[in-house]
Amino acid sequence: MGDALQNAAAWLDGKRKAHLSRTVVYERDGRSVEVKATIGRKAYEVADSYGASVWVESTDFIVTAADLRVAGVRTLPEAGDRIRLEVGDETCVYEVMAPGGRMSHYTAADPQATAWRIHTKLVRR
Repeated sequence: MGDALQNAAAWLDGKRKAHLSRTVVYERDGRSVEVKATIGRKAYEVADSYGASVWVESTDFIVTAADLRVAGVRTLPEAGDRIRLEVGDETCVYEVMAPGGRMSHYTAADPQATAWRIHTKLVRR
């Protein structure tokens, strides 16, 4: 019998992709892959260079970890990667980056790391 928690996380991730996602294009170094992503926003409180607290909003893309393949190779998100999202007749471009401070540019979206929550900022409309 397999790991029940891992199986449940995979099942739940499949439901997320099937019912709560859109196709986006993930790009790195001129290479791209289409992936299903759930899109959300999250506000983070971070310290600026003077130590004052500021709020930063990130557009987050949740993608299945196994689906993130650049040039056919399973990979982790890297700062500077781009995500393209079609919104009506516009293409919005988001850059993968940490929201601030010592935060990472991505985190596991679940305890089993079935999916990644990738933090981005809109850089072009």
